[in-house]
Amino acid sequence: MFQQLISAAQHDLILASPFIKAHSADQIVSNLRRRGVEKDIRVMVLTNLRPESLLNGSTDIGALSAMSGALARFELVHLPSLHAKVYVADESVAVVTSANLTPPGITGNLEYGVAFADETSVREIRHDFENYSLLGARIGHDNIEVLLRETTELKAAFLKAERSIRSEFRRAFQKKLEAANLQLLRRRAEGKTTHAIFSDTILFLLARGPLRTIDLNPLIQQIHPDLCDDTIDRVIGGVHFGKRWKHYVRNAQASLKRTGRIHLDGEYWHLGS
Repeated sequence: MFQQLISAAQHDLILASPFIKAHSADQIVSNLRRRGVEKDIRVMVLTNLRPESLLNGSTDIGALSAMSGALARFELVHLPSLHAKVYVADESVAVVTSANLTPPGITGNLEYGVAFADETSVREIRHDFENYSLLGARIGHDNIEVLLRETTELKAAFLKAERSIRSEFRRAFQKKLEAANLQLLRRRAEGKTTHAIFSDTILFLLARGPLRTIDLNPLIQQIHPDLCDDTIDRVIGGVHFGKRWKHYVRNAQASLKRTGRIHLDGEYWHLGS
């Protein structure tokens, strides 16, 4: 859907996202270059340029620098409180979504969004974000380059400081982190068995259409990365986390098939009629 929206733009794009990564920025530039309109289309990016986001890489300032250099009518607006993810092409289409301009947001995570194609709705959304952009700080190309240099220096200073932390503090931090993760897994294990979780997930996925087992497994792993971690083997509160997850998916499929809730046509699984 995102590539379709970029391709629909003939005059301008409004892209509002608190987090932006290089891969998604490259897709935008490549699309406009392929159509030969990189010098003609206005691209306004609204984002949050907090130092914390730049430092931890949630937003790639290098990607914004590359967009600024490649697109003649590029505009960057810094809005410190931005959390919206909204993408608008001309007055033809607008998408309001949970997805950031990052590879997980565009293609990896389980996200949800609504696309508007009626002119009245698109114009209203566009109007809101054009006005919202007036509340932010416009960052020119020279200032983007300054931010890029400062972020690079800040990262180097951070890594140097991190390396200087004594090893016992590092071990203590790692122990605390593992304990916190274990608590999250315990919360995950409350109320449902592995079997029930995978059964509900299979039914949810098949409600969208028939799928082969080879297609089901990666989707289940995407939804439940903690249960489907191929590097561990752990049982907490009767819930299995780790290496044998595909075995438990197969058991859930077999149980759902026995009760008539799903059926196999030889290759594809379907919801039961």
